[in-house]
Amino acid sequence: MRALYDLPAPAKLNLFLHVVGRRDDGYHLLQSVFALIDWCDTLHVERRDDGRLRRHDLGAPLPDDDLCLRAARLLQTESACTLGADLSIDKQVPWGAGLGGGSSDAATTLLALNRLWGLRWPRERMLALALRLGADVPFFVGGRNAWVEGIGERLTPIELAPRWYAVLKPAVAVPTSAVYGSPLLVRDTSPATIFDFSANPKGFGRNDMQAPAGAYSSEVAEALAMLEARYGASRMTGSGSAVFAEAGPGDAPEPAMKVASALPAGWLQRMCRGLTRHPLADWSV
Repeated sequence: MRALYDLPAPAKLNLFLHVVGRRDDGYHLLQSVFALIDWCDTLHVERRDDGRLRRHDLGAPLPDDDLCLRAARLLQTESACTLGADLSIDKQVPWGAGLGGGSSDAATTLLALNRLWGLRWPRERMLALALRLGADVPFFVGGRNAWVEGIGERLTPIELAPRWYAVLKPAVAVPTSAVYGSPLLVRDTSPATIFDFSANPKGFGRNDMQAPAGAYSSEVAEALAMLEARYGASRMTGSGSAVFAEAGPGDAPEPAMKVASALPAGWLQRMCRGLTRHPLADWSV
């Protein structure tokens, strides 16, 4: 096998996000439900026999040493593989949004190279490697919608009813450091259970990072208000700046996406369908 083309790297939404504590090393302890959506980046991966790793940007330019290259380098080192790869990325999911785009790209890179290099690593081994790249990467390697705890490494697969989500991304990118460093961040929300969420999935909980992100930029509050007016409820995903609202059942035709007659410059809007599984979920066992 020389190449794998048109590999999806789907984004995610945090249906809620609670900060329930803090470890001695400074990492925050979270509880959340991560839901996969069909807003995707696309990767093309071609094997190289010279051991080199190269990235080619097909859309928006990425940082020189992005998470995909770091993922490929880590897998190459840990597996002692002498092969390399050309990684071509069509970037469609915006960064600085809380949608997990970079983490998803890294996960798809790991899954693709595990297959292209013939490593045959099982999912548990891939998950341990993924955590070294970032707290969200294990979720995308796991391949299922999940109840997430710890710093992102404790995953319990859950079933979510198919839904349409209206997603609105303001022009601002909210730095994670601004959220975690804010005095407005609640760090002691009482722990919940999967049963608590399942009893009221649409209205459960909140995003503890929403207030700090809103204090960083008024665009977050503006976007939330737009969706609130159109759909009756809205919430930020991750540490922002993207916000979302449920727009209808997933088995219905795609709803019209219209939150304003004209969006401010640099804003993005998209109607997204929730996914029941990652498109590459069967690539690791």
